[in-house]
Amino acid sequence: MEWGDLRVFLAVAREGTLGAAARRLGQTQPTMGRRLRALEAAVGQVLFQRTGEGFVLTDEGASVLGHAERVEEEVLAFQRELIGQEAQLEGMLRLSSSDWFGTFMLAPVLAEFGRRHPKVCVELLTDARLFSLPRREADMVFRIKPFDEPEVISRRLMHISYALYGLAETERPRLGDGTGSRVITMDTAFSEMPDAVWLKRLLPNAIVACRSNNREVQAQLCANGAGLAVLPRPLGDATPNIVALALDEPPPGRDTFVGYHRDLRRLARMRELLDLVIERLANRPLATHGR
Repeated sequence: MEWGDLRVFLAVAREGTLGAAARRLGQTQPTMGRRLRALEAAVGQVLFQRTGEGFVLTDEGASVLGHAERVEEEVLAFQRELIGQEAQLEGMLRLSSSDWFGTFMLAPVLAEFGRRHPKVCVELLTDARLFSLPRREADMVFRIKPFDEPEVISRRLMHISYALYGLAETERPRLGDGTGSRVITMDTAFSEMPDAVWLKRLLPNAIVACRSNNREVQAQLCANGAGLAVLPRPLGDATPNIVALALDEPPPGRDTFVGYHRDLRRLARMRELLDLVIERLANRPLATHGR
């Protein structure tokens, strides 16, 4: 027995004719007749007497009517609940990003999203490792490496500029080949990142004072006088006591990509969050972050 056939039965019982019932449901009269006959065949009973004035319920049809109306009410209640959930958005989303990107770029967006949709819980994991979308370790991932998995839908979200930073109260250092300079750079596991390679080439004789895979740690080391550091502009410009140094050759910037599993493309809370992230970040000018 199909719910659609029960809808036909209820429409005919209420309207009294196939034509009126067809107009009510937006179907053709022959289709209504076929579906009504299919229902009668399924239950093994004649549900209507066909008269010159229209359709009249038989005793069997009258007994079916109450059950059909209860089924209809349950279906409508189910639809109302789904519509309400869609409007209010409930559930959980797990995101992954780098440490500084989560703090300086995503946190304000997630706070705004939470105000709009208070019943959605967003879990943000900041980790150097790449969380797997195909293995569903996260629902949405932000990273500088493009996605190539066939299960993943992705897009380039934004380009982020980088700069070399030093203490604000000092005069611009004469960098030369780096002799006499101290620098803060990536740890050895990330020594081949473009900005680390650029720094080593620009200042080959500089002393490596500190290494860290955490950009916020690098920014704080720089702010406390440990040395010069290459930082993303949104982070560096927002860190007190340091300024970007004007150089003839700025460090290379990086693209940021966002990806999610294709099975989640119709998830309402995922769509809402992605739209807000794109609205707030994709066209944001990155050369003038902070001050």
